Amino acid sequence: MIWSIDFAPFLPMWLIVGLALAGAALIGLAVKRRIAVIWFRAVALAALTIALANPLIMVEDREPLPTTVALVVDQSASQSLENRSDTTDAARAVLAERLGALEGVEQRLITAGEGNSTNNGTALFAAIEAGLADVPPDRVGAIIMITDGQVHDAPETTAGFGGAPIHALITGRADEIDRRIEIEAAPRFGIVDEPQEIAYRIIDDGAGDGAAVAVSIYRDGTLIAVERAIAGASRTFRFTVPHGGGIMFEFVAEPLGGELTELNNSTVVALDGIRENLRVLLVSGEPHAGERTWRDLLKSDASVDLIHFTILRPPEKIDITPQNELALIAFPTRELFSETLYDFDLIIFDRYQLQGALPLAYFDNIAGYVAAGGALLIAAGPDDAGPFSIYRTGLASILPVRPTGSVIETPYYPTVTDPGFRHPVTRDLPGARSDPPDWSRWFRLIEAENPVGDVVMEGPDGLPLLVLGHQGDGRVTMLLSDHAWLWARDFEGGGPYLVLLRRIAHWLMREPDLDEEALRATSDGANLTIERQTMANLVDPVLLRSPLGIEQELALVEIEPGLWRATIAVDDIGLWRAEDGDRVAVVHIGPANPREYRDPRSTETVLAPVVDAANGHISRISDAGDVPRVIKVGGGSNYGGGDWLGIRMTDASVLLGIDRFQLFAGFLGLALLAGLLAMTWFREGR
Repeated sequence: MIWSIDFAPFLPMWLIVGLALAGAALIGLAVKRRIAVIWFRAVALAALTIALANPLIMVEDREPLPTTVALVVDQSASQSLENRSDTTDAARAVLAERLGALEGVEQRLITAGEGNSTNNGTALFAAIEAGLADVPPDRVGAIIMITDGQVHDAPETTAGFGGAPIHALITGRADEIDRRIEIEAAPRFGIVDEPQEIAYRIIDDGAGDGAAVAVSIYRDGTLIAVERAIAGASRTFRFTVPHGGGIMFEFVAEPLGGELTELNNSTVVALDGIRENLRVLLVSGEPHAGERTWRDLLKSDASVDLIHFTILRPPEKIDITPQNELALIAFPTRELFSETLYDFDLIIFDRYQLQGALPLAYFDNIAGYVAAGGALLIAAGPDDAGPFSIYRTGLASILPVRPTGSVIETPYYPTVTDPGFRHPVTRDLPGARSDPPDWSRWFRLIEAENPVGDVVMEGPDGLPLLVLGHQGDGRVTMLLSDHAWLWARDFEGGGPYLVLLRRIAHWLMREPDLDEEALRATSDGANLTIERQTMANLVDPVLLRSPLGIEQELALVEIEPGLWRATIAVDDIGLWRAEDGDRVAVVHIGPANPREYRDPRSTETVLAPVVDAANGHISRISDAGDVPRVIKVGGGSNYGGGDWLGIRMTDASVLLGIDRFQLFAGFLGLALLAGLLAMTWFREGR
């Protein structure tokens, strides 16, 4: 209980004060005249003044509030290294028991850093502010942190914690060493077949520089190089961008003996390969209705450099005019098919027939170009079934079908085959799944047999129409009709010619998204998705390896013909690797160089200034026996020592009620005043 005096005057205080002053003046005058009984009058006047002021005795009934102590536990990723988590759990249990034994102390457990997969590191103080948001600053008795000291939001001032002491117990050893690898410079984009370079550096924290380190370099999960780097010195890796689309490089440094963790011994660089200018050579054997279809399609793509020649003189025409005089620009056959042949990304023969424009030796060159990784498209016409067919050249060894010599001219709907519904070129062609297909008819087909590639579209009687094949390291496609232009002209409603022809061209030029056999891994941060594109009817489970080296088999589910998928939730940041036989897919989750692992060694340096400013204590602990005592401190400027942690106890309380007692209340007050006045009159009467 708390006692105090208050006043509830019966008259305004200024009037009471005025009457008191007037009375005091009269008393003074009486004293001056030496009136003997004046002191009884003075006492009576004082009693009357006090009675008019109505003094009260106030009695407050209060309940003291407990002092809140925040027990902050760091559960970030770096706390899982070595035995830090065991030390943390033991220290937390000891502190919880000791705080629970202190009367008037309320402990509040605050955890921070769980599921840290961002590049912001450990936000310990943000968690403290959130955990104590409902506690007035004057009720916070202390903040006790159990952490490895790798805190990335340490404040410059502790004013926001109301002057409460801050203590830090540091887990981990003082002599830790660790090796890490950092990327100093890396491109985001690279032009295919152009040189690029990545600068990196090996850092041996706590072990010094100068050690020779073996660094393994992987591209899309495949080892491509092993280099020797000197710790502390920059190193540059030079390479040629191999293909378009996403490319993932992984740099892995060999372990350092006795190091804290190997998780930061690797890092990744993701870049996009860009084809600056796709060079396409289009050779049209003769003018025809569909010639401009291919030209317009290729010219509409700003990334394509198109070279187009049309042969205007048919082979059966007798004309002694030299070849170099038949055109304003001579057909540079030697330059195109001998000197610069391998500079082209795609060669298209559109209704081309043997007519002396190209020597037969150049077709052998083209066959070698395809076997070495080139791309060839044959858009066949009636002439490909005759004696001047290019099948009668060295190309016969690489073409995926053999023309029979017959031309079928009858109305039919081009139809996607079962393999075609699994192939990414024709899988989801608009209108393909209708019966008949929701596109116009064609009227000509070059009959062919013995297909050795994937027949993805067929004509009447199941004859091959579109065949996609692999030859050596290259790709070959045969479109056995010259009526694709009917779709472009909206005949009978047209058809998806742009989608189809563009996909054919991009498949030939190795667009990764159109590969018929591929394994891909993608992530949205919280989930990992594995996709398997295949022409097979069944797929085996995929072997998935986490950044920590934990392996699991992942069964895939067919979501549409030829496309299998599985999605799982993931927590670990780093490089995930999926394997399916010889196919490997990698994806990096989280930042490439996470702040949490840039230097995972435990340290007192970060928190020491904060602890000193808050008059707290910081020390290392290795087990429960190292945990300092916890004692209550009434006040002062020092709240910690070598073996103790102080708690600043609060005086805060909650008011339950107030009792008031009047000093001059009722008959007692009236009797006292009457007695004093009577005493005055009695003395004057004598």
